Amino acid sequence: MKVYRTDEIRNVVLLGHGGSGKTSLLEAMSYVSGATSRMGKVTDGNTISDFDKEEQKRGFSISTSLVPIEWEKAKINVLDTPGYFDFVGEVEEAVSAADAAVIVVSGKAGVEVGTEKAWELCDKYNLPRMVYVTEMDVDDASFRDVVEKLTEKYGKVIAPHFQPIRENEKLIGYVNIIKNAARRYTDIGQREEMEIPEYSKAYLEQYREKLLEAVAETSDEFMERYFAGEEFSVEEIRSAMRSEVMDGSIVPIGMGSNVQAQGVANLLSDIVRFFPSPEYRQCVGINRKTNEIYEANYDFARAKSAYIFKTMVDPFIGKYSFFKVCSGVLKSDDVLYNPETDAEEKLSKIYTMIGGKPVEVEEMFAGDIGAVAKLTNTNTGDTLSTKATPVTYGKTEYSKPYTYMKYTVTKKGDEDKVSQALQKMMAEDVTLKTVNDSENRQTLLYGIGDQHLEISASKLLNRYKCEITLEVPKVAFRETINKTSDVDTKYKKQSGGHGQYGHVKMKFGPSGDLDTPVVFEETVVGGAVPKNYFPAVEKGLQDSVVKGPLAGYPVVGVKATLYDGSYHPVDSSEMAFKTATVQAFKKGFLEAGPVLLEPIAFVKVKVPDDYTGDIMGDLNKRRGRVLGMTPTPDGYQIIEADVPMTGLFGYCTVLRSMTGGRGNYEYEFARYEQAPHEVQEEEIKKREAEE
Repeated sequence: MKVYRTDEIRNVVLLGHGGSGKTSLLEAMSYVSGATSRMGKVTDGNTISDFDKEEQKRGFSISTSLVPIEWEKAKINVLDTPGYFDFVGEVEEAVSAADAAVIVVSGKAGVEVGTEKAWELCDKYNLPRMVYVTEMDVDDASFRDVVEKLTEKYGKVIAPHFQPIRENEKLIGYVNIIKNAARRYTDIGQREEMEIPEYSKAYLEQYREKLLEAVAETSDEFMERYFAGEEFSVEEIRSAMRSEVMDGSIVPIGMGSNVQAQGVANLLSDIVRFFPSPEYRQCVGINRKTNEIYEANYDFARAKSAYIFKTMVDPFIGKYSFFKVCSGVLKSDDVLYNPETDAEEKLSKIYTMIGGKPVEVEEMFAGDIGAVAKLTNTNTGDTLSTKATPVTYGKTEYSKPYTYMKYTVTKKGDEDKVSQALQKMMAEDVTLKTVNDSENRQTLLYGIGDQHLEISASKLLNRYKCEITLEVPKVAFRETINKTSDVDTKYKKQSGGHGQYGHVKMKFGPSGDLDTPVVFEETVVGGAVPKNYFPAVEKGLQDSVVKGPLAGYPVVGVKATLYDGSYHPVDSSEMAFKTATVQAFKKGFLEAGPVLLEPIAFVKVKVPDDYTGDIMGDLNKRRGRVLGMTPTPDGYQIIEADVPMTGLFGYCTVLRSMTGGRGNYEYEFARYEQAPHEVQEEEIKKREAEE
């Protein structure tokens, strides 16, 4: 592939609901542009961008993939993203590297939750966007419905500039609203002139009026001409549209059929014509040497720097770090510096990736997207720059994983193998995390949703030949007491020679501090227990609180007072006093009103207004206490509640189901509270069953 200058590059991310046709659109783009000689199908598992075996097996995208397309003397780096919400981390990576977005909407399914989420992401990253309506060759697809729904939701910015022409329920051509002329599809990427059908004219007038009104608003001169009834030339309309698309005041709506590769040539031309090259986008970092702001702004004349926005780790083709050149021109054999790890990295070869296939290129100008293999000291979110000008760019913010399950290694002896494989997967997937919960002797796998965890386990098996089983995790209960007790315990053992003798009298009660397991105090008088045995008594207490006598959970909030006892000048030992203390603790704890404490999370649930009642009802079922509600300007409510951690297991799936995917939540540990009697009984029974 030839080298492209910054002004010839377009970095575009495909966003949209799962199943809206992003991958098949990219396939059609590759075919129409001549990058491939045949079109693959998602159902056949032979598309360029869904090259991973897991994607081919399931029939949907799991990872973001990059496919560069050459069109009209420009290079379009297309980033194809997953539509399913569990893989939002991949979408966030792609959006951070893109300069514009095409939101893909199915003409059959219409505007869906994924469409709204795509729009929100574009707003967050300030991305110019256009909407492309697919499946216009399908009987019950409706371009008009999509336009109306989008206009209803987003207002005057929606500006259709193509209109489908259908005959006998088939897409045969389109009206170019800018030119006010119709075209009939002939061959792949080819079309010929035709008359505008009468049945298209009513909506054409509406769409054209909308477009011209938006164009008129770009300047006072245009506004005067518009009110005077003057016509704008095609070039004037396009020039006005370019500036309005770039500042987000117009969102053009195109359409076509991915399967027939119709409308795709128009989309490619619109991407080149209306979307900004990287030089129009801002890119700012910090010079680590001077601590001053470094304005890279994709200027190829400045010192070299690149941001690593994604990592791909494959057991067969190795590790590839995807980068966007922020300044300068990157070349093969460049040696760059990573300020994050204080290490130098040699870029032996640089590639552009065509799906899973690396294609070597000599150099890459600022704004271009590429990949480099085998970087040993560089991870996703790091910056590579020169040692003379060490730069760091702000790291992308990723969605935090809140769904978790316990995992166990199926085959004994595979623990290290699983651990190494998971490290590789976490380098690739920023929203996958493992946590070692030593307290409950379990290892937890965190992800965005249940499907994310299930696919991660499947990847482990298929890619790395390691099998794990996902199970319901144990919740970290605590044990404490809410009364007082007084015990007298003697440990005495005689077995020839020296015996064992330890005798303690102790009082137990609540300490009032649930952050500390046990507070030890001694009030012994007259040397009934010699001072040198006090540490042994304390050690006995420390050992006792690790696993409580009630249900085997850690003990908190206990005050233990040693006030009397006795000793034997020959048989007493530290071990004897430690054992006597352990026995005293068990007896004293069970006599002092033992209770189980459960962890309580502070939860924030963000849902559209319409679902508020249902969500509050569901939180009550989970023993949650709603603390308050805050409306947001975009028609959502943020519900704040205290919910027991046991009530949050599986909540992600339930919340999505109840809100059609529109709701999301976050939580953090708040405190421990006494669990209801029935919950305590259930946990104690579980403990007895395990023993």
